[in-house]
Order: sequence, then C-alpha cells, then structure tokens
Amino acid sequence: MFERLEEIEKRYEEIESEMATPEALANMEEYKKLAKERVELKGVIDIYRGWKKKKGEHEKTQELLGLESDEEMKTLAKEETALLEEELARLESMLQEKLLRKNEKQAKSVFLEIRAGTGGEEAALFARDLFSMYIRRAESMKWKTELMSSSISDLGGFREVIVVVEGKDAWSTLQYESGVHRVQRVPDTEAQGRIHTSTVTVAVLPEPEELELNINPDEIRIDVFRSSGPGGQHVNTTDSAVRITHTPTGTVVTCQDEKSQHKNKAKAMRVLRARLKEKMESEKEQEISEERRKQVGTGDRSERIRTYNFPQGRVTDHRIGLTLYKLQDVLNGNMGDIVAPLKAHFQAEALKKG
Repeated sequence: MFERLEEIEKRYEEIESEMATPEALANMEEYKKLAKERVELKGVIDIYRGWKKKKGEHEKTQELLGLESDEEMKTLAKEETALLEEELARLESMLQEKLLRKNEKQAKSVFLEIRAGTGGEEAALFARDLFSMYIRRAESMKWKTELMSSSISDLGGFREVIVVVEGKDAWSTLQYESGVHRVQRVPDTEAQGRIHTSTVTVAVLPEPEELELNINPDEIRIDVFRSSGPGGQHVNTTDSAVRITHTPTGTVVTCQDEKSQHKNKAKAMRVLRARLKEKMESEKEQEISEERRKQVGTGDRSERIRTYNFPQGRVTDHRIGLTLYKLQDVLNGNMGDIVAPLKAHFQAEALKKG
C-alpha cells in the first residue's frame, strides 16, 4: 500500500510542477485536466503526509524511550507512543478506504446485460426472473431504470435484455453480479418433474461520459430493419429497429424496443460506447481476453459464480463460499446479505494486490 502511496505522491508533485509551466498556463484545456487530476489526488496526499509526519514523531519517541533512564520520562514516552500508534492506525484505515475508492470505477449509471445461456426456454425464463430481481433491488434502492433493448422468447422469457441503472452506489453494488448464474429447478414445461440445470449470463458495464470516448462516425455501420417480437410478429410496420456495428472491433449492438428509429439509435450508441470503453480498459490492463468475455463466460453449465437451487431454497455464491437458505427473499430483490460479504471480499483482495 505504501509503495502505491509513494507513487501517487510523486505524481502529485509532477502535476504541481507541470501546472506551473508556461505551456500548461497557455493551454487552458491541459491546465484544467491537470487541475482535475490534482484535486482527485489531494485527499489521499493530505492524509498520507499527515501519516508520514506522525510516523516520524513515533520513531523519535521510540528512540527517546530507548535512551531515557528516568522512569517518569519513560512513562510519558510510553503514553505518547500509545497515542501515536492509535493515530497511525486511524490514518492507515483512512488511507485504505481512500485507495479503494480511487481504484473503483466511478459511474453515474451502469448497463446490466442479461442473456439466456444453456437451457433453452428455461434459461430464458430464469433470465426474466433475474431481471425482475435486479429491478426490485433498484426500486428498493431508489435507483432509476430504463429498458434499452430486449429479445423475448416464445414463452415470455428473455433471450437477452439490457437495462441501464442510475443511482447512488448502483455500480458498487451491481459490479459483482457479472458472470454465469446457474439455476436448478423443475421447469414448468417439464412433465416428468425432473430437475433441470440452466444458465444465464450477466455483464455489468459502467456507462462512460460522452466526452470520455469519441466514436469516429466513419468506423460505424448503421442498419435499420423492422422490429419483430416472439414468433416473428411485427411490433410495427416501419424500419425503426437499429443495428450498429463498430467495424474496427466487430462490436454489434441492436436496439428495437422503441417505435422511433432515432430513439433506438441513441440507445444503441450508449450501449456501444460502454462496451468499447470497457474493451479499451481491458486492453490497457493487458488482459488476454476482453473483460466482458471474462465476465460472461461461455454460458456452459460448468461455469458459474452463483447457483440458485429451488428444491432446497438455496442460493450459493461460489466465489466466497457463501450459502443462504432464503432463495425467494433474494429473488425478491433483498440482496444485501450477498452484496455486503462480496464487497468486503473484493475490497480485501484489492488491498492485497495494492
């Protein structure tokens, strides 16, 4: 942690030097950029410098304690040492919290993408159940939701659904939902009463600010076509559905829920921007595969982050070995008992890497 803090302080000092140069003062855009970065780092730096000051005082008191022969002075030195150690622990805790917040992606809104994996119609029906779970969670948290795109199966499930969620702590809560969710239950379509295993994939992507990512209009292809619902029935008779292809990466986004072609295009561009930003960040971190693919997996039954077992009324999160026998409660959107330990686990892992 302290190596990282040294790097942050070095960068802070570099920014202050750069801001004083004639080049930065002459370029208002560059100056604003540096000023913004300085403000972002200042909170951590102020606490870190306070910690270093107290650390120095602690070392001097320890030296004094080793040299002092007078018992009364030794007692005073011990009391001072205890107070300084208490203050150092408090400042270290604050630094950990600041670093965790700094490392977390910040997002005003997030895209929640849910897709049916292995299991046909049963997977699509469970995709709808998960969609309902997240919507109920959003309602309880007073988050705003907006349906971006959906593909409905013949039995009313979701082959795919994308919703944007906006609100305080939406990203920090939902980011741990990315991955393969496995369901074990007797489908309504099963006449023999046998338990089936199906999967649904979830991807959570923070929505970037429009200024964060400029998409070259020459690098996208826009196709329009007629929206269609289950069984090929036409939702409307105009070419309002939009498919946008980003040719350099092959990323494709389709939106057809709105009757207006303009609205579908605007929604598709928002989704495309989020996917491209996430792809760029993955490459920057030199990951072999895209983060989105890592999140979603293949949808195979063997891959999963969580299992929902209906016969036992059980939910198990395999990443932290957590099992709760309150399946229906969780599906009703009461996810706090899963979210809290997941947050604690991943924050601890982040600090270890730090």
